[in-house]
Amino acid sequence: MDLPARPFDLPRYLAVLPLFQEMTPPELLRLAEGCRLRRLQRGDTVFRVGEPCEEFHVAVTGQVKLFAISPAGQEKVIELIGPGQSFAEALMFTGKPYIINAQTLSDALVLSVGKDTVFGEISRDPRFAMRMLAGISRRLHGLVHDVQAYALHNGMQRVIGYLLRDLDDAPGAMPETDSGLMPLDGAGSGGCAPLCREDGRTREHRVSLPVSKATIASRLSMTPEYFSRVLHELEAEGLIEMDRREIRIPDTGRLARHPLQ
Repeated sequence: MDLPARPFDLPRYLAVLPLFQEMTPPELLRLAEGCRLRRLQRGDTVFRVGEPCEEFHVAVTGQVKLFAISPAGQEKVIELIGPGQSFAEALMFTGKPYIINAQTLSDALVLSVGKDTVFGEISRDPRFAMRMLAGISRRLHGLVHDVQAYALHNGMQRVIGYLLRDLDDAPGAMPETDSGLMPLDGAGSGGCAPLCREDGRTREHRVSLPVSKATIASRLSMTPEYFSRVLHELEAEGLIEMDRREIRIPDTGRLARHPLQ
């Protein structure tokens, strides 16, 4: 359902997004005129393969999954999009239809920015194009890391990397990208120093799974059964404690070293 732009302060929201932070108030007002807001329910389609790509999107609230369907009907989750993250901007510049699908995983508010509006801002300020290129480059960098992870890391390493993804300096952590979850960078490939507190005590960390285990498993290129088995193995080793979607990591350094032990 499209919402009128006036009740939601679009210029103010756009100003906090990295892509638009350097724009002036008049520029933000002009950009807002080319946007539309949709309030979507869980399971609603944002776009489908084959539809024209005439805009890029930002998840204001909620979760969105980008996925492909194999000829056999199997779903592969490519990215999980959280609040404040954009998607489909690279494809918008190609002039081609969408090559993947996007669907909400929860009730969501999705902002869409029209292609003509984006092109207009690029023609007025080349710096805007540079900021868009930077965002697209980060996503490409993340996809390269994905390929490396699938080729070089086993399932245990990928799961540990996912659990430690929010710890920027953690060995085994997956640094945040525009997609929100990946890449799977270097799971279990270092010491525990960055994961310990300054006083030498172990560092505790808590993870709340934002979506279903099946969706995360697809994102990590493994079956839901294998993903659950790895979690239970880690719990049996005392490396994590699970309570439904809440996971407590008593010692992040020990978890990061686990594949090497």
